[in-house]
Amino acid sequence: MFVFASIETFHTALSDNSTTCKGAVEFYLAEIERQKHLNAFIETFTSEALARAEVLDAELAAGQPLRPLHGVVVGIKDVLCYEGHFVTAASNMLRGYRSPYSATAVQKLVDAGAIIIGRLNCDEYAMGSSNENSAYGPTLNARDNNRVPGGSSGGSAVAVQAGLCMVSLGSDTGGSVRQPADFCGIVGLKPSYGRVSRYGLIAYASSFDQVGIFAGNLADTAKILEVIAGGDAFDSTASSLPVPDYSQALLSPEKKSHRFAYFREAVEHPSLDPEIAKTQLAYFDQLRAAGHQVEAVDFPLLDYIVPTYYVLTTAEASSNLGRFDGVRYGHREQGNLTDLAEFYAHNRSTGFGREVKKRILLGSFVLSAGYYDAYFTKAQQVRQQLCAQTDLIFNSFDAILSPTAPSTAFRFGEKTADPVAMYLEDIYTVFANLTGIPGISLPLFWHSNGMPYGLQVMTNRFQELSLLVLSKTLKPFES
Repeated sequence: MFVFASIETFHTALSDNSTTCKGAVEFYLAEIERQKHLNAFIETFTSEALARAEVLDAELAAGQPLRPLHGVVVGIKDVLCYEGHFVTAASNMLRGYRSPYSATAVQKLVDAGAIIIGRLNCDEYAMGSSNENSAYGPTLNARDNNRVPGGSSGGSAVAVQAGLCMVSLGSDTGGSVRQPADFCGIVGLKPSYGRVSRYGLIAYASSFDQVGIFAGNLADTAKILEVIAGGDAFDSTASSLPVPDYSQALLSPEKKSHRFAYFREAVEHPSLDPEIAKTQLAYFDQLRAAGHQVEAVDFPLLDYIVPTYYVLTTAEASSNLGRFDGVRYGHREQGNLTDLAEFYAHNRSTGFGREVKKRILLGSFVLSAGYYDAYFTKAQQVRQQLCAQTDLIFNSFDAILSPTAPSTAFRFGEKTADPVAMYLEDIYTVFANLTGIPGISLPLFWHSNGMPYGLQVMTNRFQELSLLVLSKTLKPFES
């Protein structure tokens, strides 16, 4: 029986002929079918994945060297374009749309030898914290099918959690990689803004969006980041800074001590589950006992983070989603509509789901003439203050530690009636998106309710190397 532990052990097995790429693909296709009730995959690329696996096996048999991701089976969130394949952002607005090109991150995976096995479920247009907003229905948490997997990249998280692929790609606008990773007990990385090209990623909020990685361990996360990071002529926001050898850095001896900060207001916040708060503080004591410096810092702007995030992201969404009108892109309502405004209204009303329409309306409101300065301009000022305070913190500390989410995975329907409670799910993750810094969720804890949860670690901009090395030193909590 095929067993996957890491990319390194998989490549060792390929080299000694104890497994094949085709065998791996056949295993994952069978698992996807066996666990189809999870609704993680919207579509599998069955014949194509098998054919590519055969080509990769033939390369190896002919004596060609292993590519960096030779035969690695990857699932991609349904907001990443893959040439010749459907991409819908889990929305009826784009149902049936086939992409004419590939996202840069996806193309880099393919060029490195990866096998794209299918596209993964998510909240519509990546707007959500629970994966309950998909036009294809919700994805189920593999550990407890009555609980959400987190969002918006719920399908990407569950695919790795349930062993339906080796690694997966998601997108993170306000925590949509780290929060699902937290809920599913796996590693979830959001790189710095600009570290990975956004070309081919269907935009939600362009100054926040970032392609992120789900994996079962740090080594695989580092390997995928090495491949997809770097500059891109198709994306002016993609940084041309050199991409470090993240995998090699993880092999270096661990540093004995690090300087960690945590936000006092975060651990004391009323929205945080008391057990999570208690465990986090106990974990900080363990780090101190191991020789690390862990200090509380005051961060009075915490309660402004979520409102700032939703003002800015909805404003950008209202602009980005304006192209989906049934003429340039998207669903076109049938009928004899002669008025252009009515035609647009019918297309968008029937094509978009409730959450997307709500955010478009909010974004249009904060950008309107009478409210632009009161909301959008003020939110931009708060964002600048956040960046300035972040720089000051990293002058004295190597990393910031925080909860990833205020609770473990909650039950379906538990927060849909209260949008404020749902939006507060992002309270600890949106900080990294507002400031453009990298963040990772590490699966270190278990709650008394039987669900996993993680610790979020954040470093300064483009310090993913430090982030991964630091993360290696953070061991699971010993109660």
